[in-house]
Amino acid sequence: MARTHDKQATRQRLLDAAETVFADKGYYGAGVDDIVQASDSSKGGFYFHFPNKEAIFLALVDSLTPKLEAAVDRAIGAEGDPVAQLDAALRVALETFARHRALSKILLVEAVGLGHGFDEKLMRVRARFAAMIQRRLELAIQTGRIAPLDAEIAAWAWFGAINEIVVRWLITGQPARLESAFPSLRALLLRSVGALSSDGAERASGASEGTSAT
Repeated sequence: MARTHDKQATRQRLLDAAETVFADKGYYGAGVDDIVQASDSSKGGFYFHFPNKEAIFLALVDSLTPKLEAAVDRAIGAEGDPVAQLDAALRVALETFARHRALSKILLVEAVGLGHGFDEKLMRVRARFAAMIQRRLELAIQTGRIAPLDAEIAAWAWFGAINEIVVRWLITGQPARLESAFPSLRALLLRSVGALSSDGAERASGASEGTSAT
């Protein structure tokens, strides 16, 4: 039992060190020796857990996705209205990226353009995020909160907008606090699916609008 715990602790120490090293030096600039030194471990310990640098990098990519999904699921669970769920998902996504800046940089900046294997991994990760958005949009359509639209295309457009805001923050440091982008991004995205009127007020359901217009 103690040996298993020690192995798990070593693996986590290597991952924590790799997160810092990759964020500081980039994928190509980082080496196994850098990670070993930063983790106060040994090369033998590294290769026991990871066959190469690519493997530990992919493990880091895998670690951010469930963190974000769990945070978003908790936020959505506290809301009953589909539009409020979209609000909560967007807010928590930005908060999670901000809280895990190093991992976010690895996922959204460092992993881009590293080759076919990485591209496939990233596409699967992005597809999971887009699917989370798509489910909320489909529920909003089903309940009449927004008009019918192609929820899949809209979800990918939302993901693209969020991605660009986060990448800009990671590279330039603007805005100083990522969370401060939430109000403007929220208004833009909700308006794009007809959930917000031109003056920024939340729209009533399509059924209510139809009733009031008759």
